[in-house]
Amino acid sequence: MIARFGNIPTDGIAAPIFYYAGMLPWFLFANSVNAAGVSLVGSQHLISKVYFPRLIVPVSAVITSLIDFLIGFVLLLAMMAWYGVRPGPQIIALPLVVALAFFAALAFGFWLSALTAQFRDVRHVMPFAIQLWLFCTPVLYPSSVVHSPWKRALLGINPMSGIVDAVRWCVFGRPAPGPGLLISIGVIAVVLIGALYYFRSVERTLVDRL
Repeated sequence: MIARFGNIPTDGIAAPIFYYAGMLPWFLFANSVNAAGVSLVGSQHLISKVYFPRLIVPVSAVITSLIDFLIGFVLLLAMMAWYGVRPGPQIIALPLVVALAFFAALAFGFWLSALTAQFRDVRHVMPFAIQLWLFCTPVLYPSSVVHSPWKRALLGINPMSGIVDAVRWCVFGRPAPGPGLLISIGVIAVVLIGALYYFRSVERTLVDRL
C-alpha cells in the first residue's frame, strides 16, 4: 500500500516481506528498549529486598523480546515461501546480525533503565522518542532512497539503520551491507561502554532512588 501510493521502491522485493523483514529487527529493538527502560522501576520491590547484580533486570527484559523475534522470523520464512523467495547462503550471518541488534537494545536499555530510576518522567517520553526513531530508520523504505550526503550521514549514525539493512541482506541477498553496518557497530560499542559506566554509577545508590 505504501509502495503503491507513495511510489516508494522496495529494491525489487515483494512489498509485504520487504516491510516485514524491516519491522522484525525494529520490533526486537523497540520492545527490548521499552521493556528494559522500565525494568528497574518495575522490579523495585525485589531490588529493595534481595541483593543481586542489577544488570540482570534489563538483560532479562531484552532476552524475553528475543523469543518474540524468533516466532516472528518463522512467520517471515512462511511468507517468503508463499512469495517464492528463497534465502541464500548469506542467511548463516543472521545470528550475528541478531546478536548486534541484541547488544544495541542492551546499550540503550541500560541507559534508559538507569535514567528512569533517577528521573521517573523519562518513561513517559520514551515511547514517543522510539516512535520518532522508527521514521529515522529504513524500515518502511530502503536506505537506497536517501541520496543527500548529510541525510545519509545521519542515517549511518543511527545504529538500527545498518542492522535493518543487514537483516534484509541476510534473508534476501540485497542490498549488500555497506559502511553503514561498520558505523552501526562502532556506535553500539561506544553507547554500550558508556551505558555500563553510567549504570554502575547509578547502581550504587539504586535502592535509595527507588
